[in-house]
Amino acid sequence: MIAEARWWWRWRGHDPRARPARVPENAVLRTIAERERAVDAIEQLGLPKYDDRPKNWDSLAALSAILARTGPDARVLDAGAVPNAVILPWLAMYGYRDLVGINLDVKRAFEVGPIRYERGDLTRTEFADASFDAITCLSVIEHGVPTDAYLAEMARLLKPGGILVTSTDYWHEPIATDGKVAWGAPVKVFQPAEIRSMLARGDAFGLRPTGELAYVCDEKVVHWKRMRLDYTFIVFTLERAA
Repeated sequence: MIAEARWWWRWRGHDPRARPARVPENAVLRTIAERERAVDAIEQLGLPKYDDRPKNWDSLAALSAILARTGPDARVLDAGAVPNAVILPWLAMYGYRDLVGINLDVKRAFEVGPIRYERGDLTRTEFADASFDAITCLSVIEHGVPTDAYLAEMARLLKPGGILVTSTDYWHEPIATDGKVAWGAPVKVFQPAEIRSMLARGDAFGLRPTGELAYVCDEKVVHWKRMRLDYTFIVFTLERAA
């Protein structure tokens, strides 16, 4: 299924000199208007959009964070890369040439331009220590990923000063998901206490937030029709300490 990622290579119309305005990299997607502003910004940059409109918001946050701290010589990993994910194709369009995506659904490694897709478990990879300048993991950890193992492995893979951008499903009050299963794991919508706990555990692995994170929600921007669930997204960025 990852082979469907080949679509982006035919994209034209982007000017790599056009950079996105800095957008919050530690934030909650609070309103539909915020989602639409992210979509508008992507269109103005001449970048292909994610087919799921809310996911343009966290992808743009990841792009902004990486472009602000690195250059085209940086090595970037998308942990849990899926066929229609845009972050690695966007970085390729900005001239990045050392891009890797891993997913357990990849049967055989293949390349699309400067992107190499490989089979990999994001909690137990085969990459060497300090292999990456930046890592993204967007809308993945809610699908049964053990967060301690995730944070430990991401900390191992990052170079000192490297960043980890994570997004996940979120709401500030409990949402009933009992009995709901997707992709072989119980459906999970994170709450504030769980995110705070994850950030505290990240600090134990040398991963420190790049800014303050507000936990307030306004609108349920995300609608998962198949599961009959409404919630929003949260994104947080952690930096690997020296």
